[in-house]
Amino acid sequence: MTPSATERGGWAVRRAGPDDAAALALVGGATFLETFAGLLDGAAIVAHCAREHKEAAYRAYLAGGAAAWLAETDEGRAPIGFALVAQPALPGAQPGDLELKRIYTLSRFHGRGLGKALIDAALTHARDQAAARLLLGVYKGNDRALAFYARHGFVPIAERMFDVGGKSYADQVLAKPLERHHGR
Repeated sequence: MTPSATERGGWAVRRAGPDDAAALALVGGATFLETFAGLLDGAAIVAHCAREHKEAAYRAYLAGGAAAWLAETDEGRAPIGFALVAQPALPGAQPGDLELKRIYTLSRFHGRGLGKALIDAALTHARDQAAARLLLGVYKGNDRALAFYARHGFVPIAERMFDVGGKSYADQVLAKPLERHHGR
């Protein structure tokens, strides 16, 4: 049997715009649930997703100057992941930093280079904006994500407590220093 485009990795990443807010919200909620079900309180996950992963939240990010990239399957253009970069709201942030607020992919597409493509888009954007560092917060219990970020040169700089539906969880704040493009 011939593998489908998605089995071969058939996806593409493109810059997202305001019309993509519903797709960003769908993937955001689905991946948050998929990642944390069984690790965090279920009611807290539902409350968090209802507040943070609604279409209006993504429209507000984009209207406020955030940049996003949406990953879609080649066949049918179904949304399967995204990255979102905005001004930082993290402990340890300094002037000139940007924050990778979200980088999510459906687990079925892990191991196919999609996460690397999304993080590369975010890093290129941060460099183009002459950012000194790209920061992110990640749940301290998410070993897979911590290993992914370490492979991409992110190092711990701080910790924070992250509210998920009224419950607090410990996050590690990571930073990647960026070399600036010449001539900028």
